Amino acid sequence: MAGKLTLVPTPVGNLDDMTFRAIETLKTADLILAEDTRTSGVLLKHFGIETPMRSHHKFNEHETTSHIADRIEAGENIALISDAGTPGISDPGFMISRECRRRGLTVECLPGPTAFVPALVASGLPTDRFVFEGFLPPKKGRATRLAELAEEQRTVVIYESPKRLGRTLRQLAEYFSPERPAAVCREISKLHETIHRDSIGRLADFFEVNNPKGEIVIVIEGSGRDSRNKAKARPSGSHDYENE
Repeated sequence: MAGKLTLVPTPVGNLDDMTFRAIETLKTADLILAEDTRTSGVLLKHFGIETPMRSHHKFNEHETTSHIADRIEAGENIALISDAGTPGISDPGFMISRECRRRGLTVECLPGPTAFVPALVASGLPTDRFVFEGFLPPKKGRATRLAELAEEQRTVVIYESPKRLGRTLRQLAEYFSPERPAAVCREISKLHETIHRDSIGRLADFFEVNNPKGEIVIVIEGSGRDSRNKAKARPSGSHDYENE
């Protein structure tokens, strides 16, 4: 009898966000696939999980996917985790999930943490319709994608690294309009979580001289709402929620 693949979300910050079901799944699996075994080792030790673990990341998933699917087909139950959040969302997970589906094997994804949902909800921007973009192309195709997203009427959600934040906000101001309302959400669910809400232009000014640390989610109001929000601009560098 074939086993199954279970994608297990892990906390993006606060370890208390780990669910009982996720812990039990990891404890009873035959093998845990981890994006970085050193990072995941801390998590497993914290919850007393002693299941064997091996690396599965973007640099080796092309070579390991078929072998992993073979093991599941042979009856093993394998769990996949990323460094933080839900596997497959800007993290490895899609390739092995697709291969298992292709073979008719069971794929299960547990509900749990991901950074962009709390960032979107806490941003104060419209949540009824949104598009999750993940990371923008670093070079090739970046300008084209920015131009396309500038016309997007739904709220736009983007991941970015702290090192590139200032540059990306300046590009967003150029393509979207400096007055477009946005939010920069940092370190979601962690001790130093901060959410800065302002126009893109003012956010770019602020973060070009205030280098942030940690994981970043940018939330941008959709096209067509700009004119209704120009009166809401705040002083440069202000933010109306901070938990430090």
